[in-house]
Amino acid sequence: MEPITRSLSTQESKVVLALSERGRREATRAEIVELLGGSTKAADHVIESLRRKGWLERATWGEYLLIPPEQGPDALGNSNLLALASRIADPYYIGFSTAAAHYGLTTQHRKVIFVVTPVRLREREVGESRVRIVNQANSKFFGFGPVDVLGYKVIISDREKTAIDCIDRPALAGGVGEAAFILATASRRFDWNKSADYLERINSGALVRRFGWLVDHIKADVPPAARDRLLQLAARSRKAALGPDPARAREVKDAIGYDGTWRLFVNVPREELHDSAGLCPRNAIRKDS
Repeated sequence: MEPITRSLSTQESKVVLALSERGRREATRAEIVELLGGSTKAADHVIESLRRKGWLERATWGEYLLIPPEQGPDALGNSNLLALASRIADPYYIGFSTAAAHYGLTTQHRKVIFVVTPVRLREREVGESRVRIVNQANSKFFGFGPVDVLGYKVIISDREKTAIDCIDRPALAGGVGEAAFILATASRRFDWNKSADYLERINSGALVRRFGWLVDHIKADVPPAARDRLLQLAARSRKAALGPDPARAREVKDAIGYDGTWRLFVNVPREELHDSAGLCPRNAIRKDS
């Protein structure tokens, strides 16, 4: 494959300079047509040339991201893929394992970008990644905000909501074991009061029980008042399960079993959660050593 050249014609320079001077990192096809003041066909030719040279990347039909000069032709890394994926839905947030990877909460990097939105959309591909649409209930569509990703504003769930989402739907985090690892890593910079607020807003006692059990499992340093609040929220529901509910499915072989504190049946193999057991104290010892 020939290397991408970023040398520009007069018309191409006009587009790039105009967008850069305005501080724009994105543009629509209609804006570029108007900027060039010519025919639609001529503008499409300029757009295609800028894409080929690595100056523009198509986000969705008729919308493009500008790859700034300082980022060079190899700028389309994982972060810019998030910027591209963010143009697919509105409203939205980037969540689950994708958000966890962005914050460095997981070492697992998959070629799937999770876009959370109430809008019903089909899955699609962005670069070499697959965008998976996750439709959250309204009661769970919060806990996110704008994050600067290489100059692009991308809406991403915060650390607390990312950890809670991954515990709520561990299949979108890489499994229960990985959700526990994400919680343990996130807990180093965690607002426990905010997480309790989030759980109260979601109003799922079963989710609180799973969250609370995993907090104890990783031995997180939780303020006593925050832990007491979690126990109070958990009391609003009956027994629950982490993993397949044994009341509706068969018990998993070598499952951890029932925990009386959180009234939770941990239907997960011990081996899957072995590496995350007591992870927070081990991390603290490793950090100080």
